[in-house]
Amino acid sequence: MTEISFYHLLHTPVERALPKLIEKVLESGARAVIRAGSSERAEALSGALWTYDQDSFLPHGTAHDGNPDKQPIWITTEDDNPNGAEILIVTDGAATGGLETYKRCLEMFDGRDEEAVAEARRRWTEYKAASHDLTYWQQTERGGWEKQA
Repeated sequence: MTEISFYHLLHTPVERALPKLIEKVLESGARAVIRAGSSERAEALSGALWTYDQDSFLPHGTAHDGNPDKQPIWITTEDDNPNGAEILIVTDGAATGGLETYKRCLEMFDGRDEEAVAEARRRWTEYKAASHDLTYWQQTERGGWEKQA
């Protein structure tokens, strides 16, 4: 079963929280697929990864860039895993097809958006019924994460 962690954003948008998670993925030596809700959103997330910190470099690509097999982080709207990633990061309530090909799934959702919260609750119930290991992380005021019971 895939280990699934929910990341409840309370203080910053996904564009500001995502780069820190990506840094941890890269530090671990893993690869990730970021699944966005639209191609425009995928390009916006790519731009956020390029510009979030002038002293940092987060290698990644999108369909616009090509060569997914050479990208440690791949941003897409598709249900594929073209870079052989171990981690799936879901934003915007995007589809989670192909979940079984990943060791971990990180579901990021905006806690200030009632629809996003309702969708996260629906997914939690669905994943629990499928016997996945679930954890829930809530964003702190300083932008870090606190594991909740």
